[in-house]
Amino acid sequence: MFIDQAEIEVKAGNGGDGAVTFRREKYVPKGGPSGGNGGKGGDVIIQAFSNLNTLLDFKYKRRYFAGNGALGGNSLKDGRNGANVLIKVPVGTIVKDFENGKNIADLDKEGKKIVIAKGGRGGKGNSNFATSTNQAPRFAEKGKPGEFKKIILELKLIADVGIVGFPNAGKSTLISVISSAKPKIADYPFTTLEPNLGIVHYKDFKSFTVADIPGIIEGAHKGKGLGLKFLRHIERTKILLFLIEITSQDIERDFNILLNETKQYSKKLTEHKKIIALSKSDLVDEQTIKKISRQKFFKGKNTILIISSATRQGIDTLLEKLCELLNEHN
Repeated sequence: MFIDQAEIEVKAGNGGDGAVTFRREKYVPKGGPSGGNGGKGGDVIIQAFSNLNTLLDFKYKRRYFAGNGALGGNSLKDGRNGANVLIKVPVGTIVKDFENGKNIADLDKEGKKIVIAKGGRGGKGNSNFATSTNQAPRFAEKGKPGEFKKIILELKLIADVGIVGFPNAGKSTLISVISSAKPKIADYPFTTLEPNLGIVHYKDFKSFTVADIPGIIEGAHKGKGLGLKFLRHIERTKILLFLIEITSQDIERDFNILLNETKQYSKKLTEHKKIIALSKSDLVDEQTIKKISRQKFFKGKNTILIISSATRQGIDTLLEKLCELLNEHN
C-alpha cells in the first residue's frame, strides 16, 4: 500500500537527575560531596533511506519515544545517556510542523537526517555546587525534560520525468513499456490509484526515473478527483511529459487544462521542461495523423511527438528526446 502522508508524535528522553551523595572513605569521617551528573536524554532522529518508498509504517505506529537519561551515581559517576530513536523515512520526505504547517526539513538525499526532538540535559550532581562557604551541599539539579513535537511527514517522489495526463490517457501502459515497472492497467478511468515509479535504461544513457501519477481532471488543484493528493509527486521532476490521447476532440484545450492545473498547484512547475506526447496512435489511420499534424497547435514552440505504447511507434524518439533534455538539465 502506498502512503505518502502521516502524522506522528515524537518525544525525546528526559535528562536524569543529578545525585546527592558524599564520599565514604576509610579514616575520613566527613567526606565531601560526590554526586555525579544525570545522563542526557536520548534524541529523536529522522533519516532518509533510498530503499524505502512509502510511509506505510506510520499508519500502524504513530508515537516514538527516546530513552531517558539515568540518574547520577556516587563517587562522581555520571548517569548513562538515554538511547536515541532513529525514524527511517523514504528519500524525498518533508518534515512539517503540525501546528503551523511550516517545513522543518526536506530529506531529499540518501542519508540526510535531522534531530527532530532533542533530549533533555542531565541535572548536575551536588559535587558541582560545593563552595568555600557550603562544602557539603545537600541538593542537586533536576534533569531537563526532552522535547515533544507533533509533526507531519509528507512524501514527494523524486523522479527525473513526471507523466501528466487525464485518466485513461495511457500513462500506466507507457511506463510499463519504457521501464520495468508493472502498474495495474485497465480500460477505465482512475485505474492508477497511487503513483508508480519506473527506472528507464536506454542505450548508453545512464538510467533515469519516471513517475506516473493518477490521472488529473480539471479542478485537480482544488482537490477534485485524485489530483491534489498526488500533484506533489511531480514537483521534484526535471521534465513534465504531457500525455494526451490522439483521439481527443481538442488536443490544444486538453493540454491547456493540464498545464493550468500544474500551474495552479505550483508556479514552479511552469519552469520545468515539457514534452507533449499524443498517445494511442494505433487507434487512428495515417490520414488522420497527417490531418492532426497540420493543426496550428503543432506549429508552436512545444515539442510534440506521436506515440503508441501498443506498437512502440515513436517510443525510441520519445526516449531520445527525454535523454537529450536530461543531458541539458545536468
